[in-house]
Amino acid sequence: MWKVAMSEEVAKALQSVVERVNQAAARRPKTLPAVPPRLVAVSKTKPPEMVVEAYKQGQRNFGENYVNELVDKASDPLILESCPEIKWHFIGHLQKNNVNKLLGVQNLFLVETIDSAKLADRVNSSWQRIRGASTQRLKVMVQINTSGEQSKHGLPPEDTVNTVKHIVTQCPALHFSGLMTIGRYGYNLTLGPNPDFQMLLSRRQEVCDSLKLPMEDVELSMGMSTDFEHAIEVGSTNVRVGSIIFGNREYPNIPSPEKTSKMVSEDAAKKMQHLTVSER
Repeated sequence: MWKVAMSEEVAKALQSVVERVNQAAARRPKTLPAVPPRLVAVSKTKPPEMVVEAYKQGQRNFGENYVNELVDKASDPLILESCPEIKWHFIGHLQKNNVNKLLGVQNLFLVETIDSAKLADRVNSSWQRIRGASTQRLKVMVQINTSGEQSKHGLPPEDTVNTVKHIVTQCPALHFSGLMTIGRYGYNLTLGPNPDFQMLLSRRQEVCDSLKLPMEDVELSMGMSTDFEHAIEVGSTNVRVGSIIFGNREYPNIPSPEKTSKMVSEDAAKKMQHLTVSER
């Protein structure tokens, strides 16, 4: 009975999020690159069975924040058997001593959190060694700390161009896919567009202008459960949504972000539903 109920809940929640993603994309100004947004279902702290249920509904991109949890899920027999086309995104802080472990993950699709040239070098050399003669490059994003909070990881915004240039010119095993930010939790959208998202948009423009890259080739990973619609409306091509698909996460002995900011998040979600972006 629990499995049936879980299956129905995941299916219904995922369908609702997919519809909201599509509706938000339809509201985007025509001046933005016409890149269909990618939904990354964030499955951290959730069992493999829930990943499989979402996969059965057509979901292919899944995100994990911790290397050990991703390694365990990616090698889980149930997922290996049931989800042959799964695409794993690593969306947490990556420490250099965990690079080899992460890059050994089967079906690793994108590392979204490169936050220094040194980390890029480590990932580049490890990928070359692990993949041997394969010419397949690993997709990576550069994480920017757009809010300037010490609790957030990511590059200072002013270091964006130089770090991207380093990856493009000095890391032949990596494919630069775009920019990523987490941003400040609970931003009040009645004050206007989220400044963290606007910052990422401006840094993409800077990168494209400086390195002569086509705008449509540089993705933006921004937006989570409480603000993904607004993020898509202003230009996000990759949104990371977990709790409204799989339910709030449970962290042993640690209050989860969902619980500590529940009232702020619910308020932001309500305001977000009424926000539209008009074409300029």
